[in-house]
Amino acid sequence: MDDFETRELRYFVAVAEELHFGRAAERLGIAQPPLSRAIRQLERRLGVQLLDRNRRGVALTEPGRVLLREAATALDAVAAAARRTRRAGDPKRPLVLATKAGASHELLQQLLDAVEGEPGAAPVEVLLCEVGEQAGLLRDGRADVALMHRPYDDLAGFDTEDLYVEGQVAILPAGHPLASRDKLTLAEVSHVPNLPIARWPRLDGSYPEGPGPEVRTQSKLAQLVALGRTLLVIPASSRAWQWPEHVAVPVIDAPDVTTVLAWPSSSRSPAVASLVRSAAGLRGSTLSSPERPGNPLGDKGRATPP
Repeated sequence: MDDFETRELRYFVAVAEELHFGRAAERLGIAQPPLSRAIRQLERRLGVQLLDRNRRGVALTEPGRVLLREAATALDAVAAAARRTRRAGDPKRPLVLATKAGASHELLQQLLDAVEGEPGAAPVEVLLCEVGEQAGLLRDGRADVALMHRPYDDLAGFDTEDLYVEGQVAILPAGHPLASRDKLTLAEVSHVPNLPIARWPRLDGSYPEGPGPEVRTQSKLAQLVALGRTLLVIPASSRAWQWPEHVAVPVIDAPDVTTVLAWPSSSRSPAVASLVRSAAGLRGSTLSSPERPGNPLGDKGRATPP
């Protein structure tokens, strides 16, 4: 069987997402008849039915659902390859470092300072994003490296350099009784009357069950805490965005969080390797959180730079 063409995959994804040939054709900027012919030809070549067509509309078959997942991944990979190729053709381009807004702020500043002090090092452009977006930015080629957090971020398929281990804090409304405490436990913050803990998305994008609000953006979260509608537990260094209406209290039994520098395992970029070496040099720094001493890592756990 011949290999897939990206055009075929784009056509199929449009139909599978719209579940309507007319809307899919409009989205693709083509007429409907050639789109219908292309999908039927794809089905004949694969030897399976991808779509159920009836008077009620269009529905995906099980093979169709499989192809939708695989096609989206393949198209993302093709787009990423094109981006990386174009970027590699520009010797003066900066490295793009993705990081959650407000996360690991002090470490990020130290890393940028270290890179600026390296003769001939590529400049670094910081791409700020929301929770859980770094992995996608690395995979689709919009970022070269990212600051991420184990165990919360999706590190599958990436090489990593462990940089820093820290504790976590609860961010509470300043007027709440718990805000006056010197320390808290997970049990004490997990079931606070009228102040449910915020729910972050899982790696697959779904949210855990619970009464707390579903949050993804820092701005939404910050306002909900200030309004007394939620609390959250985050790495201590991520409190750079804390408002005056917030108070941070150490959660002494929360699991430690490791900040890592991550990059695609397929990368062979000398500029990325140089940045990784600069980051590794920070592990012996005196960086620490105000609530609990941090633990810059030694050689244990170091990954080989690309």
